[in-house]
Amino acid sequence: MKPVKKVSMMSAIIFCWILVLGPLGWAGEGMAEKTNCNADIAWEVVKEAKLTQFDCAMGKHGGQPALIFNVGLKNPTNKPLRYRINIFLEDMDRAAGHLVPRKGKPPAVAPGEAATVKIPFIGTDKESKKILVIVKTISS
Repeated sequence: MKPVKKVSMMSAIIFCWILVLGPLGWAGEGMAEKTNCNADIAWEVVKEAKLTQFDCAMGKHGGQPALIFNVGLKNPTNKPLRYRINIFLEDMDRAAGHLVPRKGKPPAVAPGEAATVKIPFIGTDKESKKILVIVKTISS
């Protein structure tokens, strides 16, 4: 009977550690260090990118109300890369994407360098509560 109690107790301890540390460690490497967005954010970031900034604010873009995201990316690799950022407002059925960098010859973020982009959701008059952020590399 004692081994059964030990196994049950150990399972409970491991389960508690997963609940506490899981969100911190598994979402972590590509996640922005700080964000001011008051939302549940799911991150899908390739290892070839590091998010340095992820801010959201209500504002105006082109004279219309907009939810505006400022996203900073750093290239931690030793080769120039181009990125594609997709942001999905899952509770509003809206999406937007952006290339980083948008243009250039060649259009790429140099190794160790960072770039920041502004992604507006024009016509959105409130903040989203459920966001999915996908960052991947593309060929330039």
